[in-house]
Amino acid sequence: MTLPGPVWRARLLALGAGVAAALAHPPFGLLPGLLGYGLLMHLVDEADGQRPLRSAFLRGWLAGTAYFAIGTWWVAEAFLVDIAAHGWMAPFAVTFMAGGIGLFWGAAMVLYRWARVAGPWRVVVFAGAFTALEWVRGHVLTGFPWNLPGETWRAGSAASQSAAIFGAYGLTFVTLAIAATPALLLRERGRGARIAQGIAAATLTAMIIFGAVRLSRAPAPAAAAPLIRIVQANVPQEAKYDPKIFTKIFSGYLALTRQEGEATPDIIIWPEGAVPALIDDYLAPGTWTRSAITRALKPGQTLLVGAARYEGLPEAPRYFNSLVAVRREGDDLAVLGVYDKHRLVPFGEYLPLDSLLSPLGVKNLVKIGDGFAAGPAPRPLALPGLPVMQPLICYESLYPGFTRAGARASGEAPALIVNVSNDAWFGATSGPWQHLNLASYRAIEEGVPMARATPTGVSAMVDAYGRVIPSARLGQNAAGVIDVVLPPKVDKTPYRRLGDLWLILFMIAACAVTAVFRWQGHKKGTRMPRQ
Repeated sequence: MTLPGPVWRARLLALGAGVAAALAHPPFGLLPGLLGYGLLMHLVDEADGQRPLRSAFLRGWLAGTAYFAIGTWWVAEAFLVDIAAHGWMAPFAVTFMAGGIGLFWGAAMVLYRWARVAGPWRVVVFAGAFTALEWVRGHVLTGFPWNLPGETWRAGSAASQSAAIFGAYGLTFVTLAIAATPALLLRERGRGARIAQGIAAATLTAMIIFGAVRLSRAPAPAAAAPLIRIVQANVPQEAKYDPKIFTKIFSGYLALTRQEGEATPDIIIWPEGAVPALIDDYLAPGTWTRSAITRALKPGQTLLVGAARYEGLPEAPRYFNSLVAVRREGDDLAVLGVYDKHRLVPFGEYLPLDSLLSPLGVKNLVKIGDGFAAGPAPRPLALPGLPVMQPLICYESLYPGFTRAGARASGEAPALIVNVSNDAWFGATSGPWQHLNLASYRAIEEGVPMARATPTGVSAMVDAYGRVIPSARLGQNAAGVIDVVLPPKVDKTPYRRLGDLWLILFMIAACAVTAVFRWQGHKKGTRMPRQ
């Protein structure tokens, strides 16, 4: 058998680098896979020849495609829920999604290779270029910041606590720089490489020590904190399309809501899309469904329910994916507040370029009109007698700074993040477990606990340090409730004060370092080869 030549060997290694980096993420947790980033940097450093930028792009794209193929393969499950309408799109969805998002990695490697920085300082430039394109990935169109490299650390671990200082994007920069540093030894043996290794080791050690100290100082729950019930009815997504079992689904949520516990919950949370109907219909005055919800609640109890709703004229309605707060007052319900989802999922909740794609048979996964309309910029819900809450619907929990933006706009800092998500779309795959880990980073960044409710798992209460409370989790394909006292929030985290400002400063510093070393390399004749 003939071994592949140097070019194909480099491409295979690039694929391997992406696979290794993806397997470092929970739920796999193979942290040595972080060295895949260093391997990728080395492969891009070796991208010489007549077209090094093209080689750098291809190697970055291959690594990114492999990374996202493993990290997002579960998206195919969503297209298999209604096989007749969407099944044909499943293989294309995974392929084009992984390859499309991989373009950001390719662009990052072009930017790094173009800088042509020699010596150990190139680790900083590699991490800076990579982080800059990861930030772009999280903001282009609606953005898709799934599995940022900085979120490789298990949420709630000592290493993850640094997100409280500089957020997931900042932790991405630090993680990439640490992970890439060992690759310096593949090209250099000098004093500079040894110093870089020492700095990387010291930084990682400092992260772990800081996190351990922070976790050791976590306060105990307050005695007067409200009791929260998270309801998980274990309703698979395909069942919601059968109108004959609407009553069964609805009754299941009601039974779990009424379930007696050691104490009476103050807040009850149903997940996103809990009931397969418009909330305007089943909360309408005089309906049996409104009466049933009223009877299931005790006076003064508040229900937060994820639901679709509409506004406007019947012939031209606008639909929203919402979280609606209702409370039993006397013998009826009062609507206390509504939050409409701001960041919508492309192809799931709305169809980009619908005039071009609709004739090709491409449809929204959500079977509601022409899809959802985006709600206004995020703001917390301030309900009478309850802590201020910031809703995050589904993948809004992926966005660093989302809760911070809502607090700054409203002037009200939340004491609880409520993340309702319909992870039933993704079945018993790794997707819901990944989503839980990623969402938990929002609790670390803000220093605010998170209640997470899903129809089929994983539902949990996450404390302000990103840790799932051991007695407050329901796994996949389980029905039940979680009754848990609201954990305390912590003092303002540095990230809540500054957001991603520090990251912008780091990017400026990286550019400055690049300029200095390119100039010095030009003067000394040690610059990397011209493109």
